[in-house]
Amino acid sequence: MACSLNPTTELNPALLPLDWLLGTWESDEPGQGCYPTIKPFRYTETLHFSHVGQPVINFMFNAFHAESKKPLHRESGFIRMQPGNNRVAFIIAQNSGLVEIEEGELTGHQLKLQTHALARISFAKKPHVQQILRIFQLRPDGRLEQTVSMATDNQPLTQHLHITYRPSS
Repeated sequence: MACSLNPTTELNPALLPLDWLLGTWESDEPGQGCYPTIKPFRYTETLHFSHVGQPVINFMFNAFHAESKKPLHRESGFIRMQPGNNRVAFIIAQNSGLVEIEEGELTGHQLKLQTHALARISFAKKPHVQQILRIFQLRPDGRLEQTVSMATDNQPLTQHLHITYRPSS
């Protein structure tokens, strides 16, 4: 399921281990969001992973409230792999004013990433996010699963989001 801005552009060989991510993914049922300091919620999300032949995957994530359909969260950025091994980095800008670098490892069809660096706008809402742990897993049934845990100024690392996606047709 390769996707690029120019369909004739070949995927950079450095990204071949991540080719399973490419394309558009849509939540097949609402995901679950919870955290000790907020009311639990359900959401839908679309993920789009593309490339232009460089050793970088471009991505855009758009989340919406499952019932009201109101926009919730947006993330965009880039994915890079360290040549010669399974180290992966996500460079992410969020509409909340948070910018982060997550690094981790690719093992088969699982990406496990954690915070490497964080920056935020000076007037970001408190409590501030201090750590993110994100896991993407391509399941045997062809669905993509994402789990996000986070820690803030006043909460330890706790699961925040869980959702599964199907390839968009």
